Amino acid sequence: MSLDMLLLDSKVTTLMAASLAASRVPTYGQQITAGLMYSVAGFDVASSPLSNECFRFRSDSEFFGLANSNTQLPDFIGEITAVKSTVSDTPGEKNHLMVTIKMDTGVSVTLSMFDAHAVSLHKRLDSMSNDPRVIVSTSLNPKIVGGRLFLNATSGTHIYFDKETNAGEALFYKHAKVEHMTIYELNEFVISAQSQDIDFICSGRVTGIKMDKGWCYVACSKCTKKLQRTASAFTCMHCDNPHAVGALRYRVEMGVADDTAEGVFVCFDGVMTKLHNLQANEAGHMLVIPAFILDMEGKTYTFQVRVTAYNFTANHHTFTITSILKECERAPLPDFVDNGANGDHGDDMPGANTAPAKVEAGSSGERSALNTGAALSAKAPKSPLANASSKVGKKACIG
Repeated sequence: MSLDMLLLDSKVTTLMAASLAASRVPTYGQQITAGLMYSVAGFDVASSPLSNECFRFRSDSEFFGLANSNTQLPDFIGEITAVKSTVSDTPGEKNHLMVTIKMDTGVSVTLSMFDAHAVSLHKRLDSMSNDPRVIVSTSLNPKIVGGRLFLNATSGTHIYFDKETNAGEALFYKHAKVEHMTIYELNEFVISAQSQDIDFICSGRVTGIKMDKGWCYVACSKCTKKLQRTASAFTCMHCDNPHAVGALRYRVEMGVADDTAEGVFVCFDGVMTKLHNLQANEAGHMLVIPAFILDMEGKTYTFQVRVTAYNFTANHHTFTITSILKECERAPLPDFVDNGANGDHGDDMPGANTAPAKVEAGSSGERSALNTGAALSAKAPKSPLANASSKVGKKACIG
């Protein structure tokens, strides 16, 4: 197994990820100690395996491989399906909190916390207005007990929910419940509802590409923000870099209409690249709109659009497309289920309070109460044809 580390340069200005190949660990592994200064030569530069947030997520097979080895403290991301707690106010009682989490592969694991960690997370969950949906946990010690995989918290464990991290936000929206709306309802929603972040599904025909807006922009290769052009270079205001490296990225504005109304939707780089299987820097000259973009006019698509706080201001003019669904695809739906034997550890914890963290369609006041043993019962979702103002309380549906 390779040896992974974080290196800080001699000027204490740059933090970078490094990995020592498994074949070299027997030779150099014992010489590497945290906190010491090293001179490194003969290395290859590659894309960092760490995200900007420096999380090191593992697959379920890797967690099983690391279990009971006490060699690494990996990070974890997943979808919360149930919470069980024995935290009480009785002095001297052992406090234990377990969170059943489903990975993207469908495998369920249990995050286990004790004593102060358990009490802290218990209070945090109890104070939240809505049950969290996604969890990111750091520095976990994987253990196999009775054939089950447990991820035990350590002194270095930190917990993040839903959109508190970029990685969590991506998974949050992937599993968020998405309702269908007409374009008229979408326009009315941003007028009458309270400000929130939420996704909707809209189907419509592209009535035209906004030619005056172009089809791409020069973005910072590091942060993807639009670069400001000077006489001799590009400047990234976000990174405070007067000599930023630029790269072309898609930004296409289009009129979209259905039988009820018309709106202006904007499609960014990831969605356009996936739709046409062609990156912006391969598509042609930035001053000439590629033919495959113009050919979108007149075609009907099913869009997943994201409404953010910006859309509730007087200045908003566009809705951001986060996905274009093909005919064989369907809108993402929540997949929260009680895991049965995999998630039922009541036999290990007598008197445990169970709270399946299910999120169902219904009013904003209906939510599962942690540590009460109560679970939401399914209710039929409101018709998307209802008055858009009735969706004001829908924020609870996705956080």
